[in-house]
Amino acid sequence: MLDVKKLAALLSVSEKTIYRWISKKEIPVYKVGESYRFNQAEILEWTSKKKIKVSNSIFEANRSDTLITPTIYESLSKGGIYYHISGETKRQVLDSVVKVINLPEDVNRGFIADALFARENLGTTAIGNGIAIPHVRSPIIFHLQSPVIGLCFLENPIDFHAPDGKPVETLFTIITSNIKEHLYLLSRLTYILNIPDLREQIVATEGRNNIIRTFKNALPPESIARQKRTL
Repeated sequence: MLDVKKLAALLSVSEKTIYRWISKKEIPVYKVGESYRFNQAEILEWTSKKKIKVSNSIFEANRSDTLITPTIYESLSKGGIYYHISGETKRQVLDSVVKVINLPEDVNRGFIADALFARENLGTTAIGNGIAIPHVRSPIIFHLQSPVIGLCFLENPIDFHAPDGKPVETLFTIITSNIKEHLYLLSRLTYILNIPDLREQIVATEGRNNIIRTFKNALPPESIARQKRTL
C-alpha cells in the first residue's frame, strides 16, 4: 500500500493535489485510522483511465525479491492468444474468453466466468483505446500452478463503458492463483498498455509469437533487473 507522500512523488504532483482528489472522491483510497492508503494496482488502473503519467518506480512498491513471479510474456504464453472471439454482450464475451483460454482441466471455467463478470459489475476494467483487462479485484484461489493471461481479439466491438466511450475490441484477461501474482501482473500490464506507441504496436502486431516477443521486449526496467537477479 502507498501513503500520500509516496503517491504524490510517483505521480509528480503535490500532496495537496492528492488530498483534493480524496476530498472530491476522484481517486481510489482507503482510510486506515487517521491516514490514507492507496492500492498499487488500483492506482495503476486509475492513472491509466485518467491519462495521468506515473513513475515506473511504482513497481518497487510492495516488491518481494524472494517471490519469483512469472513475467507477462510467460503468463501470456501459457494463457494464449485468440482471434474472432464471439459475443454480443459483456457476459457472452467473458464466457467465450474463459472457454478458450488455456487452463488446467480441473478448473471450473463457469466459476471463473462468474467471478470475472462480478468484478466487471463493480466497475469497468476498460482502460480506453478499445482495451479492457478483466480480472478479479480480490483474487480467488483457482488452483493454478502459475498465472495465465489470455489475449483475445473480439469479433464484435462491445460496450464496456470505457472512460473514453470507445467500444472494446481487445481483452487481456488475468487469472491468478494468489494476490501477489495478481497485483504484479495487473500493475505491469496496465503500465505497458498506457504507453501509446507500445500499445498500438501490440494491438497491430500480427502473429502470436510476434505479440509475445513484443511483450518480452517491453518489460519495465525493474522487471528486467529482477529477472537477471533470479537467473
